[in-house]
Amino acid sequence: MNFASDNTAGISPAIAAAIVHHSSGAAMPYGNDDLTQRLKQRFNKYFEAEVTMFPVATGSAANALALAVITPPYGAIYCHHESHINMDECGAPEFYTHGAKLVGLEGKNGKITADDLASWLDKASPGVVHSVQPAAVSITQATECGTVYSLEEIQAIAQVTHDHGLYLHMDGARFANALVSLGCSPAAMTWQAGVDILSFGATKNGALAAEAVVFFKPELVRDFEFRRKRGGHLFSKMRFLSVQLQAYLENDLWRHNAQHANRLAKRLAAGLKEIPGVVLAYPVQANELFVHLPAPIHDQLKAAGFIFYPWSGADLPLVRLVTSFDMPETAVEQFLTVAKDAASQVA
Repeated sequence: MNFASDNTAGISPAIAAAIVHHSSGAAMPYGNDDLTQRLKQRFNKYFEAEVTMFPVATGSAANALALAVITPPYGAIYCHHESHINMDECGAPEFYTHGAKLVGLEGKNGKITADDLASWLDKASPGVVHSVQPAAVSITQATECGTVYSLEEIQAIAQVTHDHGLYLHMDGARFANALVSLGCSPAAMTWQAGVDILSFGATKNGALAAEAVVFFKPELVRDFEFRRKRGGHLFSKMRFLSVQLQAYLENDLWRHNAQHANRLAKRLAAGLKEIPGVVLAYPVQANELFVHLPAPIHDQLKAAGFIFYPWSGADLPLVRLVTSFDMPETAVEQFLTVAKDAASQVA
């Protein structure tokens, strides 16, 4: 009954079992345990390249710390104006960069374009002491509108970013959902497309609390370890973050979980399209839907106990619906049944 967020979901049984399995016995602290060291090799295999990765517990930490490494206090980070780093991090990127400015760009379906980015960067003032200095570009994959950047779109944005001497960061809170949507490899959607740093998300897709900052260029790591420690995100019992990520990557659990969530989103979207008066605001490409619901349908769904977030105060309410890795298919069918019944009463 809860479509509010994939953060409402539980923990994948395989991840919970792995935590329990490794909960006894001694292990070296602060990431010096054998499990964390093996995890680094697992990430190399996953991305088909030598990468440098650091586990953290939250997406906010991953985003803010990653951006802090590549952005000075007087720098500018270009992103979509509805991006999570701009709207939902409570100033964490600005705090961890010690004052950098987020520059929000407009863009259809939650995505910035290479052409718009180039226009903004061409008007920037590098070297002018009165202006913030362009430093980084951040894209969200999947976006806050539930859409997904194509490989060609990422490559084009990366080209513009690098042509202007900046670095490209990807906020991958729903990284797996985007991968499943595109049907490509993790390498293809990141470093092969021009991404320099990734915030790798697992919590929304089955982990308890585990994300990672992944560097595709070793020279960018710089002082990250000190920043992570100073920011309070170096866990003494790091093995319990690492074991979550290890289990998440084993046997393609990440893929199976995301496939389930995406499939339910498509089923929900297909059913809603059949209901008169219901309008999808954006293409459904991952596990989020933004839907205009006529008030009677909206009210009856609420009365039936369904939970979802309002996204607008318009006459035709806009709501967000999110499917998750452990949502039963019956929840989607029940939602559609109530919505269709409400629509028939209105008719």
